[in-house]
Amino acid sequence: MKLDDLKQSNRVEDRRGQSGSSYGGGSSGGNGMGGLLFQLLFSRGKGKWFIIAILLFSFFAGGGNLGDLMGLNSSQTAYEKNYTPSTVSDEDAVFISKVFASTEEFWTQEFKKEGLTYHPPTLVIYDQQTQTGGCGVGSASAGPFYCPADNKVYIDLTFYQELSTKYKAAGDFAMAYVIAHEVGHHVQNELGTMRSYQQKRQSLSEKAANALNVRLELQADYYAGAWANYVEGQGLLEVGDIEEAMSAAHAVGDDTLQEAAYGTTVPDSFTHGTSEQRQKWFQRGYQYGDLRHGDTFSGNI
Repeated sequence: MKLDDLKQSNRVEDRRGQSGSSYGGGSSGGNGMGGLLFQLLFSRGKGKWFIIAILLFSFFAGGGNLGDLMGLNSSQTAYEKNYTPSTVSDEDAVFISKVFASTEEFWTQEFKKEGLTYHPPTLVIYDQQTQTGGCGVGSASAGPFYCPADNKVYIDLTFYQELSTKYKAAGDFAMAYVIAHEVGHHVQNELGTMRSYQQKRQSLSEKAANALNVRLELQADYYAGAWANYVEGQGLLEVGDIEEAMSAAHAVGDDTLQEAAYGTTVPDSFTHGTSEQRQKWFQRGYQYGDLRHGDTFSGNI
């Protein structure tokens, strides 16, 4: 991807070198449990669903609700009020900052076409772990993620190396795809899709909730593809960029990850979609480059 003429985002918070505990102010018991559940959902282990069931029972028995659990009803925390934009200078961080700025331009433009106003998220760069504003403690082991409670995308830059070493998805545009996917979740939050999803999920079985989550994730893949269409129109793509994104989409498919880890797959446990589905919806977004063709919640996926 051609970056020389792109500006950096002014919505980057660089927490590297700072202790995660220094951001701990304002985290409630609900938010802490939400963070634990978040990490359990993306962890591997045969007993995780039993632990999740116990945590949920104890929380709701105490009068909690899903908004409290996920941090959607929480007030702004101390460190959010003290947020100071950062200017990054190291190569990987600069790349991510420029990609992030490009998503801001695209979605501001796309929302305006629909008569809407886009409120960009903040990008948090950290190392090892950091406190979020409503999603518990973010850990590098969980990979990049979006927290809907504080409208921030979190990333430990070691994931950049993991893409090529652990997931065999090399190339800068593979990383750009990951960032655009997480920003896609913010787009869902802006449009109210995230809240609708969370409300529906409360009454579903584990199997049905997983299936609903797959649709949420595939829509974020579509939005990542729509952004790729935009940067192509800006003349920023290089030969092989789309192939790098498609390779990354394939690498993080549930079937591919489970097959590599366990030698088999359990489709009912899929939460992000198969490799084929993830590639399909990224490709669809790349084809249309808009909001209107990204409905993953209706029909077959």
